[in-house]
Amino acid sequence: MTSIGIGGEWLFLSCGTKLLAAHIKQEREPFVFDCSTAKKRENDPAAENKSLAGATGNDIILAFIISPSGKLVALTDDSKRLVLFQCEHSWQCVSTRWLVRRGTSLVFNKEEDEVLVADKSGDVYSFSVMQPEREGELKMGHLSMVLAVTVSLNDKYIITGDRDEKIRVSHFCSPYNIQSFCLGHKQFVSSLLVPSGDLHWLLSGSGDGTLKLWEYGTGQMLQSWDLNNLEETQDWTPRLENEGKVTVCHISSSPDGCHIAVQCDRVSTIHFFMLNQENKEKELVPHSRLSLPRCPLDMTFDSEGRLWVLMDSCETMLKIYALEQGSWKCQAATSELKRVTEAFNPHWQTLDASTRATNRFEHLHKVTFDNMAEYMNKKRQRLQDQQQKKKKVEPKDNGKKARNELLEN
Repeated sequence: MTSIGIGGEWLFLSCGTKLLAAHIKQEREPFVFDCSTAKKRENDPAAENKSLAGATGNDIILAFIISPSGKLVALTDDSKRLVLFQCEHSWQCVSTRWLVRRGTSLVFNKEEDEVLVADKSGDVYSFSVMQPEREGELKMGHLSMVLAVTVSLNDKYIITGDRDEKIRVSHFCSPYNIQSFCLGHKQFVSSLLVPSGDLHWLLSGSGDGTLKLWEYGTGQMLQSWDLNNLEETQDWTPRLENEGKVTVCHISSSPDGCHIAVQCDRVSTIHFFMLNQENKEKELVPHSRLSLPRCPLDMTFDSEGRLWVLMDSCETMLKIYALEQGSWKCQAATSELKRVTEAFNPHWQTLDASTRATNRFEHLHKVTFDNMAEYMNKKRQRLQDQQQKKKKVEPKDNGKKARNELLEN
């Protein structure tokens, strides 16, 4: 999955099998880590059997996360690696550990001594940062695939969203104790965000095209915004069962938590909301819409409150938007943008466009079956077949009856 993130003064880009990092403020050598050349799993008969059967992963990065301080980064790839990086004077790989199932989402806790990894089987594992070689510990589990995981600002709760529309709020120290469920989405939960500055709010996005605001401690829904009225969509990917549906794929907030940016999959518009945290009655207010020339691949806020947008274009890979006089405006080519683009361009050009355009949510929508409609269609067909058979028999019967009457006379 192609995505970006900012940690401190470094901008990170995951691009195929590579994780890249470029310094925003200074001319420094970019950091490059390639999962295809990373440490392989040793002495694993199951992995060897899968390799012989052609079922090994392709080393593509599935997700990465930056710690709150910006000094730690973790990634997970299609080969079930969990790789931890640390920055002192420069970035370096600290450890490579292995997951039971492919990861879907990961997050550091606020103390930055643990990284939580959710996987496709619905489990969440905890990996120690202080003991980088220690294996993961099973923290909790869902009955369906976990697609998003985050933690509260005080490290008291783990919040998870799954394919079955559920958001579960569990106690961090004892996840078997469930604080609440946030229920209301009609499709899979694709994104979760606890905005800065408030210990009680949660934002969630879903495959049903809605953005919801929750008081997660009680599970109460405070607001819901439907984004299905977006008009600008890409049409290169065929849509069958879920044609026309919008999926919220990313929610990002400014450092102060006041500005919320919402990105939808394969839609060339970013929605901005204002999060009012001053009044007792919390409010999420629509602010503006940003129309882009192409669909964005990802976005992230920097420490100055500017929004960096990753575009699906080799010519204009990155754009920076800043809030000026109440509206979000594109900044001219700055030295920061030029520096980062030059560092990323050699690797970006090797990435196939079809990989970036893949719809990763295509198979997550639930397919509904109308059994009554199917039954009625079969019944209608059966009656038509019976009528046709009856019409074929009637002429023969009438001719026989006429011959019998003639013989009697």
